[in-house]
Amino acid sequence: MRSFPSAARRRLALVLATSALATGAVAVPFAQADDDLQDQQKQVEKQIERAHDELDETSAAMRRAQGALDAAQAELDAAVAELAAVRERLDAARERDAEMAEALAKAEDRLTTAESDLAEGQQALADQRTEVTDSVNELYQQGDPQLMSLTALMNSGSLGDLTRQQQTDRVISSNQTEVYDELDAAEVLLQVREDQLSEARDDVAQQREAAAANLATMRALTAQAVAGREKVRDKVAVRLDARREASAALAKDRALLSRLRNQEARIKQQIMEAARAARGTSVSAPADGFLLPPVTGPVTSPFGMRTHPIYGYYSLHDGTDFGVACGEGMRASGDGTVISKYYSSVYGNRLYVNLGQVNGKNLTVVYNHASGYRVDVGDRVSTGEIVGYVGDTGWSTGCHLHYTVLVNGNAVDPMTWM
Repeated sequence: MRSFPSAARRRLALVLATSALATGAVAVPFAQADDDLQDQQKQVEKQIERAHDELDETSAAMRRAQGALDAAQAELDAAVAELAAVRERLDAARERDAEMAEALAKAEDRLTTAESDLAEGQQALADQRTEVTDSVNELYQQGDPQLMSLTALMNSGSLGDLTRQQQTDRVISSNQTEVYDELDAAEVLLQVREDQLSEARDDVAQQREAAAANLATMRALTAQAVAGREKVRDKVAVRLDARREASAALAKDRALLSRLRNQEARIKQQIMEAARAARGTSVSAPADGFLLPPVTGPVTSPFGMRTHPIYGYYSLHDGTDFGVACGEGMRASGDGTVISKYYSSVYGNRLYVNLGQVNGKNLTVVYNHASGYRVDVGDRVSTGEIVGYVGDTGWSTGCHLHYTVLVNGNAVDPMTWM
């Protein structure tokens, strides 16, 4: 029974191999680049072929169920990632909303201060204008300042009187000038405060507009988060359904495998009984080259221990897979007798040919996944004779021959005998 590396590990191997192919083109010297790229490409192609072939010995129902489960898991992962991204953006928008609320509060405080300052400025200007008006009225109630200066000049009894009168005029004139200066200053300050008020109003308007836009963003993100949460729930439900279907298919496959092991145990017992009966008739020969290759084609999956990509158990891939087209003839690897022929849901059409005793041990070869056979139980076959045709029956993803060599009923590496 064959088993393979985990699907995740297999996909990772393909990615790494492809990456190695891409980076190798840059890393190696130009003189070696072409040869190295060709070698790496061949390795990648072999791994791609292996990835397809690794799912052999898995039922079609299980492959479909596992494919649906993988797809459901991928969709769930994508939905979870999408929801996490939306929530992250929503958290950022909420943080931004708090910052903008603080900025708006500060802007409104500045606006309140500017309005208060403007009101004070307006009152100060009004007070200055009133003071100027009172001063002017008071001066003119006393008479025209120019006429008063002339009268003072005419009425001066002495130079001292004239000097004192001029000093008085200068004081009055200085006070009047100061009043006007204060009025100008009040008007300038009022303009500044009006500008500050305008800027504060613009700032508040901008802050409110930005806050409104951020609020709209938060509402949209909240709606997306709600939808994303529902999507995750739906994907979880789909994944649970897919998992149940995969579990049901797995249970059915395990039952088939259990029946297959029981059948193989019976055949092994038959082989050992034949070996006991054939004692003393053993052929002495070197194992290497003793068997004729059953087909002409590349090895797509070798003999050995590995982890099944779906079932997960670590077990023996009990034969060698040859990649050949459906319908190609399969040759008898040696002279022998057909001891069993049946259809298995796992291996498809199977044929056991017992080749007798070799070096004191019973040698049997098994042909699997055939489209059909030309011989029947009890028939004698000769080396090179066509015993059947390559197919893809049973748990198979494509045309190939799964070829097994049994020594005393135990699977060994076929390549050590060919």
